[in-house]
Amino acid sequence: MISRRNIRVKVMQTLYSIDSMSGDVKPGEAIGILTKKIEQSRQIFTYLVYFLTEVARYSETDARQKASKHLPTTADLNINTKIAGNELLWKILENPGFRDAVAELKPQLSLDTELLRKIYGQLVSSTDYAEYIEAQSRTPKLEKEMLEFIFCSLMLPDENFISHVEELFIHWDDDAEMMNQLVLNFLNKPAQANFKEILSKDKWEFARGLLQTVLDKDDLCMELIKPKLNNWDADRIAALDLIILRMGVCEFLFFETIPTKVTINEYIDLAKGYSTVQSGQFVNGLLDNIHKELSAENKIAKKSFKNSTI
Repeated sequence: MISRRNIRVKVMQTLYSIDSMSGDVKPGEAIGILTKKIEQSRQIFTYLVYFLTEVARYSETDARQKASKHLPTTADLNINTKIAGNELLWKILENPGFRDAVAELKPQLSLDTELLRKIYGQLVSSTDYAEYIEAQSRTPKLEKEMLEFIFCSLMLPDENFISHVEELFIHWDDDAEMMNQLVLNFLNKPAQANFKEILSKDKWEFARGLLQTVLDKDDLCMELIKPKLNNWDADRIAALDLIILRMGVCEFLFFETIPTKVTINEYIDLAKGYSTVQSGQFVNGLLDNIHKELSAENKIAKKSFKNSTI
């Protein structure tokens, strides 16, 4: 579910945490930090899907509450609960992996019911919802579009919802873009989601391998990087830039199925998104320079990319 770009972010963050630690890294500590960061993403993903389902199901709660008034109006007695029967919603609710994740992580304990009620109120006031409940039939396309509308147009743009998620998950800012794509991919193919293991086996091997390689080959990487710094003092360069460069060099040398062009582009994007304003250009220049040198010395060996899972 998590892409290789997301994995690179997690590895980068893990390396930054390790570089910030005092003392030697204990055996298994680096992998433990990486595992925790990936687990945090699983928790965020589960919570977002859970909140989405609760918004859709709230129509039944709303109908019960209004019908139980002392003097309910005709409108109170005729709340449309069509969305509670959304076919995609029930595929999610009946997904064994999702049910197990809810039982394990208990997202209901973190639910802000007042915020839930407000977002549901925005839903029922929207023209999209009016058109949905007026439709005479259910189609997979309309069912999916309704849940996408709740997530993309009501949850994510809501400042109170984002503040709520930020309070629950301190790494939300790092995962926000990834989560948007994960949830939309899930709504498109809910049966393929794995709430227990958010990383496939091959991607976990990539994550663990990249992390361990950067740690093991630190001296080699710095031998290649330092001569290219010219008048730059390595100690004054942004710490993240050096981490990103080390990761890029390791991919050049030790990851045979990843094209060098992909490596360079990925780490330029990481530098732009997570480091300083000048970092994208800096990383681009250094990696390109190192790539040319290694290629000239025939030190880069790449296999066919046809079966790569990038």
